[in-house]
Amino acid sequence: MSTIPTTDMRPTPGSARPDSGSSAVAAAVPWTVWAVVFASTSVVVGVIWDISWHRTIGRDTFWTPAHLAIYLGGVVAGLSCGWLVLRTTFATAAATERAGGVSFWGFRGPLGAWVCIWGSFAMILSGPFDDWWHNAYGLDVEILSPPHTVLAAGIIAIQVGAMLMVLSRQNNTAVGIRLPQVLYAYAGGVLVLMMATMATEYVAFPNGQRRAEFYLVSAGVFPLLLAGITRGSLLRWGATLAAGFYMAATLIMIWILQLFPAEPLLGPILRDVDSMVAPPFPLLLVVPAAAVDVIVRGLPAGASRLRPWLASAAVGAAFVALILAVQWTFSSFLLGEGARNFFFAADQWDYNSRPGPWQYEFWGSSVGAGALGWSVLIATLSARVGLWWGDWMVRVRR
Repeated sequence: MSTIPTTDMRPTPGSARPDSGSSAVAAAVPWTVWAVVFASTSVVVGVIWDISWHRTIGRDTFWTPAHLAIYLGGVVAGLSCGWLVLRTTFATAAATERAGGVSFWGFRGPLGAWVCIWGSFAMILSGPFDDWWHNAYGLDVEILSPPHTVLAAGIIAIQVGAMLMVLSRQNNTAVGIRLPQVLYAYAGGVLVLMMATMATEYVAFPNGQRRAEFYLVSAGVFPLLLAGITRGSLLRWGATLAAGFYMAATLIMIWILQLFPAEPLLGPILRDVDSMVAPPFPLLLVVPAAAVDVIVRGLPAGASRLRPWLASAAVGAAFVALILAVQWTFSSFLLGEGARNFFFAADQWDYNSRPGPWQYEFWGSSVGAGALGWSVLIATLSARVGLWWGDWMVRVRR
């Protein structure tokens, strides 16, 4: 990893463009990078599937298809990155990679590979813990139970590791080859999807999108991710593309899950469910993400210490204003009859939730000016951390 303190030394638009044929693309993205991107995708698909499984069927066995998808991702990430570390450490042909790798216990490998390996171990160790937890206590009341917290830490490590491995390819590949840049945005979108899934109880359901909690939690999570992603990207609209990938992946899961018939297997059964319950419609993050791209891309590398804070304040204010504008209106639509169809998949609830008028109402009192002010402050701090993270990612080479 380079130790360049401020200047972005990556290829920039207008630099010499190498041949972008198949051989160049293959050199830009080796199979190990594809493997960790697949692993990251498999894990988050399994997580969304597993939540739907619990909401639709209840608890079956540890060997559900959703669990297999989750742990397949962990195994693929661990094995592929383990192979990469062994190759980097011992293969004669990998001398250059070995010199630039990160050392741990005498082994050397890319930073992203080490992060993925740690995440894989955490995920695998969480499996028996989660199975014991369910056998002892039944279904989780909340998404982040103790075993799920360990699992989530491992999952996030794999997704961050995938981003780092793609990032090293992006930062070492001429700008004429766009695939590493798009893969980096995709990996960022998967991370956004995972964080949004973890915050489902606070941000996902349209019934709660006029409460203070929605804006406070959104302000703490998404500006960090969007500012960091676009700061580390070579694409002009890196955050917007990542937000688009997040929305597209969520929509694909919504539409696919509804196609599978299913029924509850664990009481109490309080409503009729005849197909897999889809996740809520995704947040319209592309709107604030576009504003984040415009603001952050105007911040030059090596700017004075005040400039990042001013950019962060602008990101915080723009994010809160735009998420308020789009979700305030769109959440009202999602509670109406026009959204109760296959496309929007509104009004889908857990089998053990009692039907009632609460399904079509906003929960709690609407957000006030004080909560919005706090949201702007939190979003500003979140964006500042994201810019710091993005500046660090600019320097990732191995």
